[in-house]
Amino acid sequence: MSRSETPEPSRVQGRRNNTGVQLLDNEGGISDQLEACLKHIFGNRKYCMPPAPVPAATDMRVLLVPPEGAYLTTAGLDAWARDTNGAPFSPETKEELIEFLDVNDNGELTFKGFLQIYQLQTENDEEETWRDLSNHGFDRRLRLVATRTEEVNDGASTEPQPSPSTDATGA
Repeated sequence: MSRSETPEPSRVQGRRNNTGVQLLDNEGGISDQLEACLKHIFGNRKYCMPPAPVPAATDMRVLLVPPEGAYLTTAGLDAWARDTNGAPFSPETKEELIEFLDVNDNGELTFKGFLQIYQLQTENDEEETWRDLSNHGFDRRLRLVATRTEEVNDGASTEPQPSPSTDATGA
């Protein structure tokens, strides 16, 4: 990953992102490119139930897509928070998520609720969203440049796997 594509917290929002990729669309909603990245992150088998189908080894350029009705279990939410921010959410934060975001009948975060998190976060601090995307292997063009082992081979190996460059826009 080149230095110019890594997020830097000290930079002004959007100033470093001269690639033309936008996280929010003209109406302020999640852009299609960001949504594709978020589907891939949400669909990670460490987080999502049921997990997204893993592409065949010959099809690694395809981003994960969570199945209809998928949700994050408590353990999945904790794993996502740890991978994204370094620590699971506090019980109070989890209660707020359940109260204010889209959850299923069991109080588990749905993909719609996951999008709501990123909608609010990106409106308030776009750089934080860029950091999250980077933590999950996406560059400033929203291309998947690093793939977690479990996404490539369903967790069968602990060795890092090479990852082809994947673009959330399909290019």
